[in-house]
Amino acid sequence: MSGTVGRWSPRRWLRLQWGLVAIVAVASITSGHLTLVRWDMPAAGLRWSLSAGAVLLYELAVLWRLLDHNRDAETGRLLTSLGPATAITVLRGLFLAIVAGFLFAPRPTGTVAWIPGLTYGSAVGLDFLDGLVARRWNRSTRLGALLDCRFDTLGLFVAPLLGVLYGQLPVWYLSVAVAKPICVGALSVRAWRGRPTNSLPENESNRWLAGLQMVVVALALLPIVEPSLGTVLATAAMIPFLLQFERDWRTATAEAS
Repeated sequence: MSGTVGRWSPRRWLRLQWGLVAIVAVASITSGHLTLVRWDMPAAGLRWSLSAGAVLLYELAVLWRLLDHNRDAETGRLLTSLGPATAITVLRGLFLAIVAGFLFAPRPTGTVAWIPGLTYGSAVGLDFLDGLVARRWNRSTRLGALLDCRFDTLGLFVAPLLGVLYGQLPVWYLSVAVAKPICVGALSVRAWRGRPTNSLPENESNRWLAGLQMVVVALALLPIVEPSLGTVLATAAMIPFLLQFERDWRTATAEAS
């Protein structure tokens, strides 16, 4: 395919798809707000909408900034379509925003209490699915990988924070939420000061440990799980996760040691 499709360039097609994603995001926020109002929770609906909307704005900004990375992994050619795997990742971002909406809203009760856990659990499932689809369709792009990384970090910040606010997770589990941002920030400071710095390594054990945290948090957010069980599971999962980050930090700063 050439640099244009019809009279439109690949970038224009991608911006059109970004616009469609933005429309879906606005529709989702509006629908969620109206649903909470219909369930006689107008104050919760407003707080949920503002929080979820802020996260969606961040996600849309990230997607817009990374559109130029939607390139074929082998040829480097800019692709005109986001593709099925990236579309799944974008949907995962929407689910994470829905979960984030509950951060500043009163804790839901009844049927609504299931929404945070089930929504985050669905996002976790989509995290595993997007990689499978990318391999099945042979459609791996830098955009998909970057979005996946950004949304993993976002999800492991938002969901544990919500779990702590709900009393379902221990406060020390927030160390999982801030581990990567702190490491990345500290490495940036080291690089700015001119000290030799490597990137945090990416390996299979990191992915499995991150996946374990996601599953544990999704379970803890379910209303049938007792806080005591959530504390035990979270602490057991947290220890190897933080130990791995400590090893990664030593690897990233090895040249300066």
